[in-house]
Amino acid sequence: MRRLLCLHVFLCCLSMALAFCPSQCTCVFHGRVEGTGTRSVLCNDPDMSDIPVNVPVDTVKLRVEKTAVRRIPTEAFYYLVELRYLWITYNSITSVDTGSFYNLKVLHELRLDGNMISVFPWESLKEMPRLRTLDLHNNRLTSVSPEAIPYLRNVTYLDLSSNKLTTLPSDLMDIWPPFNGVPISSNASQKVVLGLQDNPWFCDCKISKLIEISKMVESTVILMDLFLGCAAPENLAGVLFQRAELENCVKPSVMASATKITSTLGSNVLLRCDASGSPTPALYWTKADGSPVNNTVQESPGEGINWSIMSLHGIEYKDAGDYSCKAKNVAGTAKATITLTLAGTMSTTGPPLQPSTRTVPTSQSTAVTPPNYVSKSPVTAPTVPPGALTTLSDGQKPPKPVSGNGSQKGLLRETKNQQASNGKKFAADEKSKKSDGSRAVKDLEIVEQTADTAVLLWTAGGLLNDAPLTVVYSPYGEDDSKRTLETKAGSGKVLLDGLSPGMRYSVCLVAKASAARKDPCIDFYTEDSGQNKLFFVVSSIACVLALPLIALLIYKILALYCKGRNTPLDERELERESYVKFETISMKQRTLTSHPIELWARRPTNDSERLLLCSRSSIDSQMTYKSDSSRSEYLC
Repeated sequence: MRRLLCLHVFLCCLSMALAFCPSQCTCVFHGRVEGTGTRSVLCNDPDMSDIPVNVPVDTVKLRVEKTAVRRIPTEAFYYLVELRYLWITYNSITSVDTGSFYNLKVLHELRLDGNMISVFPWESLKEMPRLRTLDLHNNRLTSVSPEAIPYLRNVTYLDLSSNKLTTLPSDLMDIWPPFNGVPISSNASQKVVLGLQDNPWFCDCKISKLIEISKMVESTVILMDLFLGCAAPENLAGVLFQRAELENCVKPSVMASATKITSTLGSNVLLRCDASGSPTPALYWTKADGSPVNNTVQESPGEGINWSIMSLHGIEYKDAGDYSCKAKNVAGTAKATITLTLAGTMSTTGPPLQPSTRTVPTSQSTAVTPPNYVSKSPVTAPTVPPGALTTLSDGQKPPKPVSGNGSQKGLLRETKNQQASNGKKFAADEKSKKSDGSRAVKDLEIVEQTADTAVLLWTAGGLLNDAPLTVVYSPYGEDDSKRTLETKAGSGKVLLDGLSPGMRYSVCLVAKASAARKDPCIDFYTEDSGQNKLFFVVSSIACVLALPLIALLIYKILALYCKGRNTPLDERELERESYVKFETISMKQRTLTSHPIELWARRPTNDSERLLLCSRSSIDSQMTYKSDSSRSEYLC
């Protein structure tokens, strides 16, 4: 009895502790609805400086308003597993930890408006998977991190008004119609309310989608204030979003080289798409399941233009399907889809039919594959209804028709017999195909091409000299105007005539003895007759002008040479004409009172030198101002 009494007292105390209300808060109990208690707690004491930790665990709504709380610590509400509404409004909160909202799995509404939060931990939203309302109105936020985008997909009320936001992540609007690819009509009942007013928006391509939404008449995204305006740049300051026209901001447009491509098993395929937009869009490829494709090449030949090529080597059946080329920039996205299909499907079909065949009735069509045989070219298995005629080669025997269970056994035995009897034949056929495939012509080369003819050379690799060859040539890309020439592999040379000047041609060699291999081809260009004529005219003019000049130059050289040999050099006359002799100047120590001319030269002078010095001194004396203390260098 004593133990039962102690247990009863403990349970009573525990129930009282669960219902205990913090001294600075007010608790209101609303009874029970569907077996769940609904308790609201209001804490609005101005002297409260910390988040209360002794809130009843059955609290559904907690309000902390107009207090001195400055920080929300880690795991401040982890024990409130039933909390659905959390209002921490008009306090002095400046710091929110990443783990502040840990274990709030059923929280529907979080309001933090009227605080001083400058950086919000957006990754903390993953702790609240059922959050629908997020109110950060009237804070000091300067940016929204791109990490927040995955956690805002389920939010239907987002208030970021009265902050310091200048831009938003360009991908933020992609989580809502019409930018997420879902038609507006299909989500007409699900609306998203955005509060973005009273922020200094910088109107550029990053918020072009937001500007586009503000211009829509019908949209699932509803703006609290339709009259959002630009604060920058200068040319758009004060302009409403509804009237803003962004320069150099164009959504991307993408175009694929083809919408459907059919290729054979094991071949190589190149898929290309081109995109344009401003800023220059980026291109990336994805498969039908959304997985990315890595073997791509991308290049931008100019501003606003980009192209990408995806390569598939040795395609298999798993490579068939849809491939999407997506172009993306901050103004939007675009997509083009290319469908890749294979020519035929894999089947266990028997050997190719021989020319001599016979038909026998059978109750069921069978497809037989010999052991260790792999078909190089995909073949579609025919579908033959029961009772139809099947075509067999002479080497095959028709299965014996039997009834009941014996029919299946007989069919199985017949299949095994066909496998045993035709195995060697398939091996021989395969060997002959491989030997034929190894035969090829090689070293194709175009020589001596003119405006209307060209000479094709080749080397017969494994073909006989008298093996027939067909030369097929046509203008590049014009398959309907092909021309053919019959020749032999041993000739190694053929003349292609009747060509047009200045055009690109394709020429292929087709060996009739090997139809399964790929024919070798080569491209070449013919000469342009107009350019040849122009070159001839220019060369002729140059020759006409250059020849007289060359002749004149040769004449002058010969005349000078002959004159030098006929008139001997008279040294005495040269000495008579030269009146200046260059001698070594010797500097001697002179007194300061010596004449200035004696400082640089003292040597005898003849009459011709004296005349030169006299004429120079007389000229200098006329042009130079003379003072009383100066005197001429030389006076005659």
